[in-house]
Amino acid sequence: MKQQIAVSVVLAALMLSASALSGHLTPTVKLADQGPRVDLAAMVPEQFGDWRVDPDMIPLQVDPATQAKLDKIYNQTLSRTYINRDGERVMLSLAYGGEQSDRLQVHKPEVCYGAQGFEVDNRGYAELAAGGGVLPVKRLYAVSGARHEPITYWITVGDRAIRPGLQQKLQQLRYGLGGTVPDGMLVRVSSIGTDEPTEFALQQRFITDLLQAAGAPARLRLAGNLAPPPL
Repeated sequence: MKQQIAVSVVLAALMLSASALSGHLTPTVKLADQGPRVDLAAMVPEQFGDWRVDPDMIPLQVDPATQAKLDKIYNQTLSRTYINRDGERVMLSLAYGGEQSDRLQVHKPEVCYGAQGFEVDNRGYAELAAGGGVLPVKRLYAVSGARHEPITYWITVGDRAIRPGLQQKLQQLRYGLGGTVPDGMLVRVSSIGTDEPTEFALQQRFITDLLQAAGAPARLRLAGNLAPPPL
């Protein structure tokens, strides 16, 4: 525990030092302008593997005030519900922002769901074997009345999927010190059910199938350059 606290303190000090330095180095180049335009609807197929879009199920909609905030942060959003041959449903939500800075950062599901009246519990971090590498994700459990919604999500900043919080901030600073404003994406996968192990396993299968079906450019956008799996 003491060692973890010491590491956190050192990382925080490094982050503050980098932040002070970056105040004198204003990023001038947007990473989003260096490659092809992002098109979320074209990036994610409506059918892949055992999954297809369920047109009869509309994902949870946010209230107008929250939507107004999201519109300021993101250039594009996409929400779909997929169903497999067994009738299992998974909700996918993507949000892409061309500028990830102190002023504009991804709107984490903890905040978004809380604004909708959900009680949100943190289920911790996990590392999923997907897309030919290891994907760092965060898991939540959101409840509103009779609706129980386990959630798996991750954030990309530039070319990497990272844990929200300190890693996210350090990744932004890394780009900022190089004179670049990174883009970012939030990928959220959720399902309805009270059996958390079953629902999280279902979500992992969906994520694995999605990244396997996506072409290399789309996979890079969705999950970044993933670390190789351990030997």
